[in-house]
Amino acid sequence: MLDAVIFDCDGVLIDSEVVACRIAAEELTKIGYTISTEDVIRRFIGRTAREMEAEIENEWRQPIPDSFRKAVRERRAEAYATSLTAVSGVVEAVNSLTMPICVASSSSPETLRVGLSAIGLYERFAPNVVSAKMVARGKPEPDVFILAAGWMKASPLNCLVVEDSVPGVRAALRAGMRVLGFFGGSHCSPGHAEALLNAGAFHAFDDMRELPELIAKHE
Repeated sequence: MLDAVIFDCDGVLIDSEVVACRIAAEELTKIGYTISTEDVIRRFIGRTAREMEAEIENEWRQPIPDSFRKAVRERRAEAYATSLTAVSGVVEAVNSLTMPICVASSSSPETLRVGLSAIGLYERFAPNVVSAKMVARGKPEPDVFILAAGWMKASPLNCLVVEDSVPGVRAALRAGMRVLGFFGGSHCSPGHAEALLNAGAFHAFDDMRELPELIAKHE
């Protein structure tokens, strides 16, 4: 039996990746680092904001100003409050599960609280909401998933992860967990399922209504 099912948040529970990546791309372009939404998705999805900024600063050879972070925070807060939607079918799927569940995400604790509250799932997961802000290294390093397993008093070998990003799949595998790859988010392009499988997910699916049956088969 599974000790816990661990969910990524953005792109798995909340269909928010396109919104977040569009805001980041627009604000980076405003400060002089021209980049498209598609390139932000391709390069940084599943990774923490601090890792994205560090990579850009190294490439750009200048620091990202605090005005960028302020603008992103404000725009994301507004978008999360007004335009977030749950991934289709995920609320019903999550509410049907009887085993312990947890969120392990690259987003900040406050972003997770606002986002999960907006789709009515925060109370379903709380207090089992773990952020990469709580660990030294973000995905694809395993730290956030190892923390999540400890948080749930679970063996990593008995945890199943639901992830939509290649860095997330790799992080879960490095933590010793098996991974279901989800490619039903609006940010997923053709070939995303294959990328998740190539990264190590044992199965890929795009309809959250399948999740309870997939978990039952895994058990």
